[in-house]
Amino acid sequence: MKIVNYFKRAKAFLVEVRSEFKKVTWPPRREVYGTTLVVIVTVFFFGFYLYGLDVAMSYLASGLTRLVGG
Repeated sequence: MKIVNYFKRAKAFLVEVRSEFKKVTWPPRREVYGTTLVVIVTVFFFGFYLYGLDVAMSYLASGLTRLVGG
């Protein structure tokens, strides 16, 4: 009896999901391409920026340890 109830609930869930998907307004393909491009460019920019900060901080830390003698 539990299995039958499970399948009824699963079917009801999927029917509701389908009806909700019909209500969604999907963005146009051009907008998706544009925002995807912005995300990719931003990821690369901050990746290089953080890499540069890491290299600079490593250089400063090694310089300070040589200066202090640690």
